[in-house]
Amino acid sequence: MTDGVADLRRAADELAGRVPDPLAPLARAAYNYRWSWDPEGPALFEAIDPSRWQRVMENPVRQLQEASAGALDRAANDGDLTQRAAALERRINEDLERPADNGGRPIAFFCSEYGIHESLPVYSGGLGALAGDIVKEASDLAVPLVAVGLMYHQGYFRQRIDASGWQHEYWIDTDPERLPAARVTGEEGRPISVSVPVGDATVHVQVWRLAIGRVPLYLLDTNLEENDHAGRWITSRLYVGDPSTRLAQYIVLGVGGLRALRALGMDPGTIHLNEGHAALAPLELAREEIARGASFDEALESARSRTVFTTHTPVPAGNDAYPADQVAGAIRPLAGELGVDVDELIRLGRTNPDDQHEPVGVTQLALRLSRAAGAVSRRHGEVAREMWHDLWPDRDVDSVPIGHVTNGVHVPTWLGGPMRELLDRHLGEGWWRHADDPSAWSGVDDIPDEELWAARQAQRRDLVGFARERSVKDRLGRGDEPQYVEAAVRSFDPEALTLGFARRIATYKRLSMLGHDPERTLALLAGDRPMQWLLAGKAHPRDEDAKRTLQGLFGLKGAPVVGERVIFLDDYDLATAARLVRGCDVWVNLPRPPLEASGTSGMKSVMNGGLQLSVLDGWWAEGYDESNGWALSGETDYDHAAQDARDAAEFYRLLEEEVCPAFYERDERGIPTAWVARMRASLKQLGPEFSATRMLRQYVDGAYRSPVS
Repeated sequence: MTDGVADLRRAADELAGRVPDPLAPLARAAYNYRWSWDPEGPALFEAIDPSRWQRVMENPVRQLQEASAGALDRAANDGDLTQRAAALERRINEDLERPADNGGRPIAFFCSEYGIHESLPVYSGGLGALAGDIVKEASDLAVPLVAVGLMYHQGYFRQRIDASGWQHEYWIDTDPERLPAARVTGEEGRPISVSVPVGDATVHVQVWRLAIGRVPLYLLDTNLEENDHAGRWITSRLYVGDPSTRLAQYIVLGVGGLRALRALGMDPGTIHLNEGHAALAPLELAREEIARGASFDEALESARSRTVFTTHTPVPAGNDAYPADQVAGAIRPLAGELGVDVDELIRLGRTNPDDQHEPVGVTQLALRLSRAAGAVSRRHGEVAREMWHDLWPDRDVDSVPIGHVTNGVHVPTWLGGPMRELLDRHLGEGWWRHADDPSAWSGVDDIPDEELWAARQAQRRDLVGFARERSVKDRLGRGDEPQYVEAAVRSFDPEALTLGFARRIATYKRLSMLGHDPERTLALLAGDRPMQWLLAGKAHPRDEDAKRTLQGLFGLKGAPVVGERVIFLDDYDLATAARLVRGCDVWVNLPRPPLEASGTSGMKSVMNGGLQLSVLDGWWAEGYDESNGWALSGETDYDHAAQDARDAAEFYRLLEEEVCPAFYERDERGIPTAWVARMRASLKQLGPEFSATRMLRQYVDGAYRSPVS
């Protein structure tokens, strides 16, 4: 076989041979990310050397490679640990041995980023986290899916905030040899590679295989000696700023991805383009049909019949477009292989094909080359149909063929320990495998208030401990004054109402609303019923306005209560995100409607008993019903200043008059019964509706079989 299974097994066996025999099960488990959503998996690797576990970004391969001989010997002689390690390996193997959902041809899932785990830095934010959740859910449901992406050698940028609140970016090299990955080789042991035409160059691409439970993730890599410097740089950084490199990435992902699957012996029945970055993949399908004798039009229709597309944002910056001449230069060789003039391909990527001045958009290209297209929430579907109406000028807006499958989240990945233990105990073993079934959540009604509140308390306390420690490091790194460094440790309270706002920093996310009325903000922080804020997020390196928004919020840091009650956590990543969604009592989301396509961080908060205070946009427009959280208007208003003032006033009112009283008004047992009632309603109503289980079943039963409706 040339699909990389043997290569991954060989790498796991080599690692097992370097550790004491009792730890061999952990070495083998390290090469399948299924350990990461097993309740015991992370703790077992951490136990070998807790401090190193953090330094290696929770990478299990590096943990076992770099742990000292003494640490490995201590772990190997810990009978309880080794028994649990063997049990972990058995659980993973049993999971892998389950029969597939069906015996059909696999679905090939293409995405430019994957948020599988913090130790695999090939993601930037929400799109990657969603892709990771889809892949994990496909494993849990035994859906025959293979995932294709790029092996970035520096990934997305790392963030450092200075004392003024200004964001600085830097990059860290990733060594694929130190990841739970293996280079795929052929029968003679040579690395498999494919060739892809990029402009005037032929780029050679090698393939790495990772195991995400039952699902193989293939990451394409151009960092080969056969390529020139420009070719090697193609898979250097995620969302690299240079347009020529971005276009080259899209060619490698779409065209190279399909060629790689062919070299691995795979023939997918459906390809799913998760955002437009892989929009050239259907043209590669068409090229194969032409090679078998089809005409261009016949080949294009055949490719379209096998392609599904999901669009993820109405924000212009998320729908890449490039000058026609630049695109033509990059894909001219592909056009030659298709036997058509490059202008025919350019026309496919324009809203108005005959407009010679219109740039080429990857979203338009993907929409034209797909049999089914979908948005990521009901509201986003409405926005997308209006946004792309001009591609179907003969239809009215409501009949534009863009449906929706609302996003969901992989429940086992995002559940905190106390909440998972509580739900396992009351909902029954394996309940999360049926997370889309409302009856699986019916046992929430029987959970005593004391237990539900205790789980919420435990997860908040864990978060506060983490935030205190991180705030010291971050503030010292910024060069802050000693009293400001110490403030959060002294005053951040494990019993206080804790709100989270952790998003990609973009102007439409309206982070600035938190300080819209400084006096009311300070009064809320310092009142008799205090609240505390945990903030995190990254602005795109080229988004100066977003950086200024973040810096503006730091202008309040001179007030002593801000140092005590507000913490901004640098370098937001999946690990920090998990801490925040598990521990915050309220998850705040304030996008300017209708620009929030879906949003999934709030869904993760829901699974942990968190409540939402969000604009009625994206997923919350479907989820809110007055009993399960709080909402701001989702009405569109093109007078942004007036909208911000109106929304800010309602935001402060909700905090002052509803959120704080509900949290702090306790019964004789010390339990906020009104708050717990909202928690219970949120879990029961939103848990099944916004699980990745429901999302993936909708794809399998709908878009993967027929057009989205």
